Amino acid sequence: MAYIGPGAGFAFLGSFLILFVAILLALASVLTFPLRVVAALLFRRKRTGQSQAKRVVIVGLDGLDPGVATRMMDRGELPALDSLRKHATFARLNTTCPPISPVAWSSFATGVNPGKHNIFDFLNRDLRSYRPELSSSRVTTTKRKGLLRGPRTEVESRRKSKTFWTILGEYGVSSTVLRVPITFPPERFRGQLLAGMCVPDLRGTQGSFTLYESRPAGDKTAATGGTRIPVAIENRRVRTTLTGPPMGEGSLSVPLEVRFNGTPDSAMLHISGQKIRLKTGVSTDWVRVEFGRGLRKVSGICRFLLRSVSPEFALYVTPINIDPERPAMPISHPAYYATYLAKLHGPFATLGLAEDTWALSEGAIDEEAFLDQTYAIHREREEMFFDAIKRVRTGVCCCVFDATDRIQHMFHGRPDGPPGSPPHGGDGAAIEEVYRRSDALVGRVLEAIDDETVLFVLSDHGFVSFRRGMNVNAWLAQEGFLTFKPDSVDAEYLAGVDWEKTRAYSFGLSGIYLNVKGRESRGIVVGDEEIRTLKQDIADRLKKLLDPATGKSAIREVYDAATTYHGPYRNNGPDLIVGYEAGYRASWDTAAGKTSSEVFEDNTKAWGGDHCVDRAIVPGVFYCNRQVDLGEGLPDIMDLAPTVLHLLGVEKPAHMDGKILRCRETELEAS
Repeated sequence: MAYIGPGAGFAFLGSFLILFVAILLALASVLTFPLRVVAALLFRRKRTGQSQAKRVVIVGLDGLDPGVATRMMDRGELPALDSLRKHATFARLNTTCPPISPVAWSSFATGVNPGKHNIFDFLNRDLRSYRPELSSSRVTTTKRKGLLRGPRTEVESRRKSKTFWTILGEYGVSSTVLRVPITFPPERFRGQLLAGMCVPDLRGTQGSFTLYESRPAGDKTAATGGTRIPVAIENRRVRTTLTGPPMGEGSLSVPLEVRFNGTPDSAMLHISGQKIRLKTGVSTDWVRVEFGRGLRKVSGICRFLLRSVSPEFALYVTPINIDPERPAMPISHPAYYATYLAKLHGPFATLGLAEDTWALSEGAIDEEAFLDQTYAIHREREEMFFDAIKRVRTGVCCCVFDATDRIQHMFHGRPDGPPGSPPHGGDGAAIEEVYRRSDALVGRVLEAIDDETVLFVLSDHGFVSFRRGMNVNAWLAQEGFLTFKPDSVDAEYLAGVDWEKTRAYSFGLSGIYLNVKGRESRGIVVGDEEIRTLKQDIADRLKKLLDPATGKSAIREVYDAATTYHGPYRNNGPDLIVGYEAGYRASWDTAAGKTSSEVFEDNTKAWGGDHCVDRAIVPGVFYCNRQVDLGEGLPDIMDLAPTVLHLLGVEKPAHMDGKILRCRETELEAS
């Protein structure tokens, strides 16, 4: 996903402090191991069912599309997945409403609908200020008083309901969970976890690149997802700074210097006491950069890519990731697990949205550099996953891979081409290549597991093209549901809305919210009858809406949250969920809560593929190495959690919405 909006925030805890605490926890873990074993045997819950498997291995391939997979299997290009299809199980997988990664993966982990896990989009709204905020987590700092005076940091998870690995832990079953989305902050359970999507970068954002350019002097300029900084070349060198984590009213930074040696394709980078040779078009390895000093020192890692030396200088810097060896915030459970992985495998990407889609979309890097970056991150995750498969002989071993999602977003179709134009690369080469690599990954997993292991391969959604964006707030204003203050049409984060005259508004990728009195701070919609009538009116008009440029319907369905969701958190989400037709999506302005004037606009960004449409259009995939009784209809992403519990001898909890998928033995032919 190319996320637009606020980040979780960042709290300056200090790498040394976190590392010190992690070492103490590791030492305590070793010393108390005998006691913990005895306690686990005495107090763990007794499994009520009989285990159907010794181990469950789960491979998540974010965004793997069943249509693309089927075409490539039919051509014999995905032998491992085709073997599962022919001899075991392959099906389309129902996804969530809306089919957005944080929503879908939360339902995967908990087995419940959004009304019970509280994640409805990347964004939620502050009911007092109407400003959008990250839906999954928030980092806050308050001041302590008394003897322990000083800053106190809290990292709040907003996802509710228990994950299946937490429930398994209560019955003494351990799990290793790698990079599953919406696992930040990491929860405590019996096992190990490395957090995934929504882990912030060191600046507290969901990923902010930096691009230094020798263009005419001026102030630094914001780019979506990053910052462009003008620099001057003097005496064959560039002197500037790299901005790091927030501190007080400002931010910490470190000096950065690039020295030129007279060659047209190389330079020397000086940063944090290191000298690093740069070569045009070649990314560096991870570079550790330290901000602050003493106990208030914090460490991050980033990569540098020299785009050009002359005639114009350009240096790209990835978002500054939290250093896994010296994490400044908890990104794993136990806290020392990230450090252990870094010591074992070397530094690795920790940012939740690590593949820099915005840098490609904004022209800070080219397609080749983006693919190199994406596959480097993919290889890091593969190494961790296969090491975990070797070490985890019982319980659950689960890892989600993101390359399939990111590459399809950026290579699905050129936004300036006509409908039906080929993907980037002319023949979809980049997309087909990531499918082949994913198939090879599954093949190696099949070789690494035994007959007592059940394997699930799944995706959270599929993909379609994204050609036209709908500015939902512009439409709401046009229809009289939303009113702007004078001269405030293009204000960001809903700042231009006249709330005393507004009945409905939108932000994020699919939701419409009513301005309800007693819920929103300046609400004007009163009573259940007015709410029902207003929702029906908006839905009816939306479903009749045609795009004047194409003459086509932009909306497939509009869902009423009151009947779509159920559970204690149902009212925290949108009141209506818009299911777009293929080719359409909420516009970039709508996603950020901006109030543009035109209802429809072309998608002019490199981001040419998407899945934030009607859920029926973009099902995910479901593979298993055993034959699964699917019954009537498609399996649902909520079914995975209760199925994993059942396979490992734990009864499905009454609160789970998903059903148990019954598996039986099957014999796979070698692929």
